[in-house]
Amino acid sequence: MVTDKSSYDELIDYLSSSKNIFVDDSGPSDGMPTIETLIEEELSEQIISLCSQHEALEANHRSVIIRELDSIVYDIQQILLEFWQKPATEQQAQFIHEFAGLIKNVFDTQVAELLD
Repeated sequence: MVTDKSSYDELIDYLSSSKNIFVDDSGPSDGMPTIETLIEEELSEQIISLCSQHEALEANHRSVIIRELDSIVYDIQQILLEFWQKPATEQQAQFIHEFAGLIKNVFDTQVAELLD
Protein backbone atom coordinates (compact mmCIF):
# COMPACT_ATOMS: atom_id res chain seq x y z
CA MET A 1 0.00 0.00 0.00
CA VAL A 2 2.63 2.56 1.07
CA THR A 3 6.01 0.89 1.49
CA ASP A 4 6.19 0.06 -2.20
CA LYS A 5 5.63 3.68 -3.31
CA SER A 6 8.34 6.08 -4.44
CA SER A 7 7.04 8.70 -1.99
CA TYR A 8 7.83 6.31 0.86
CA ASP A 9 11.31 5.69 -0.53
CA GLU A 10 11.84 9.44 -0.61
CA LEU A 11 10.78 9.73 3.03
CA ILE A 12 13.20 6.98 4.05
CA ASP A 13 15.96 8.78 2.10
CA TYR A 14 14.99 11.99 3.89
CA LEU A 15 15.27 10.24 7.26
CA SER A 16 18.66 8.81 6.32
CA SER A 17 19.94 12.19 5.21
CA SER A 18 18.62 13.78 8.42
CA LYS A 19 20.29 11.25 10.69
CA ASN A 20 22.67 13.94 11.94
CA ILE A 21 19.78 15.30 14.05
CA PHE A 22 20.03 12.14 16.13
CA VAL A 23 23.76 12.56 16.69
CA ASP A 24 22.99 15.64 18.78
CA ASP A 25 25.18 15.47 21.86
CA SER A 26 23.54 18.33 23.75
CA GLY A 27 21.89 15.72 25.92
CA PRO A 28 18.28 14.66 26.27
CA SER A 29 15.69 16.88 27.83
CA ASP A 30 14.64 15.77 31.30
CA GLY A 31 11.94 13.16 31.25
CA MET A 32 11.98 12.63 27.48
CA PRO A 33 11.05 9.17 26.20
CA THR A 34 13.36 7.13 24.01
CA ILE A 35 13.54 7.56 20.25
CA GLU A 36 11.76 4.21 19.94
CA THR A 37 8.89 5.25 22.18
CA LEU A 38 8.45 8.59 20.42
CA ILE A 39 8.38 7.00 16.99
CA GLU A 40 5.87 4.36 18.04
CA GLU A 41 3.63 6.93 19.77
CA GLU A 42 3.75 9.48 16.95
CA LEU A 43 3.08 6.93 14.21
CA SER A 44 0.28 5.35 16.25
CA GLU A 45 -1.39 8.73 16.74
CA GLN A 46 -1.14 9.48 13.02
CA ILE A 47 -2.63 6.12 12.05
CA ILE A 48 -5.47 6.51 14.55
CA SER A 49 -6.14 9.91 13.03
CA LEU A 50 -6.02 8.42 9.53
CA CYS A 51 -8.52 5.71 10.39
CA SER A 52 -10.81 8.22 12.12
CA GLN A 53 -10.77 10.50 9.09
CA HIS A 54 -11.55 7.65 6.70
CA GLU A 55 -14.51 5.90 8.29
CA ALA A 56 -15.17 4.00 5.06
CA LEU A 57 -12.04 1.90 5.58
CA GLU A 58 -12.92 -1.75 5.91
CA ALA A 59 -11.37 -4.04 8.51
CA ASN A 60 -9.11 -5.67 5.92
CA HIS A 61 -7.80 -2.24 4.87
CA ARG A 62 -7.07 -1.37 8.49
CA SER A 63 -5.18 -4.65 8.83
CA VAL A 64 -3.06 -3.80 5.80
CA ILE A 65 -2.34 -0.37 7.29
CA ILE A 66 -1.20 -1.95 10.57
CA ARG A 67 1.09 -4.40 8.74
CA GLU A 68 2.51 -1.51 6.75
CA LEU A 69 3.06 0.45 9.95
CA ASP A 70 5.02 -2.46 11.43
CA SER A 71 7.20 -2.50 8.34
CA ILE A 72 7.73 1.26 8.53
CA VAL A 73 8.78 1.09 12.18
CA TYR A 74 11.22 -1.66 11.26
CA ASP A 75 12.70 0.46 8.45
CA ILE A 76 13.06 3.46 10.76
CA GLN A 77 14.64 1.28 13.42
CA GLN A 78 17.23 0.03 10.94
CA ILE A 79 18.23 3.60 10.12
CA LEU A 80 18.25 4.85 13.71
CA LEU A 81 19.38 1.65 15.44
CA GLU A 82 22.32 3.24 17.26
CA PHE A 83 19.98 5.86 18.76
CA TRP A 84 16.88 3.67 19.22
CA GLN A 85 17.07 3.29 23.01
CA LYS A 86 18.44 6.75 23.79
CA PRO A 87 16.25 9.48 25.29
CA ALA A 88 15.27 12.09 22.72
CA THR A 89 16.04 15.76 22.69
CA GLU A 90 13.36 18.36 21.99
CA GLN A 91 14.74 18.83 18.46
CA GLN A 92 14.59 15.09 17.82
CA ALA A 93 11.04 14.91 19.18
CA GLN A 94 9.98 17.72 16.86
CA PHE A 95 11.60 15.99 13.87
CA ILE A 96 9.89 12.69 14.73
CA HIS A 97 6.54 14.46 15.03
CA GLU A 98 6.95 16.08 11.62
CA PHE A 99 8.24 12.85 10.04
CA ALA A 100 5.23 10.91 11.36
CA GLY A 101 2.99 13.54 9.79
CA LEU A 102 4.73 13.01 6.45
CA ILE A 103 4.16 9.26 6.75
CA LYS A 104 0.47 9.95 7.38
CA ASN A 105 0.35 12.11 4.26
CA VAL A 106 1.57 9.18 2.18
CA PHE A 107 -1.11 6.98 3.74
CA ASP A 108 -3.76 9.66 3.14
CA THR A 109 -2.92 9.70 -0.55
CA GLN A 110 -3.10 5.91 -0.84
CA VAL A 111 -6.32 5.63 1.18
CA ALA A 112 -7.95 8.33 -0.94
CA GLU A 113 -7.06 6.38 -4.09
CA LEU A 114 -8.30 3.16 -2.50
CA LEU A 115 -11.66 4.65 -1.56
CA ASP A 116 -12.28 6.35 -4.92
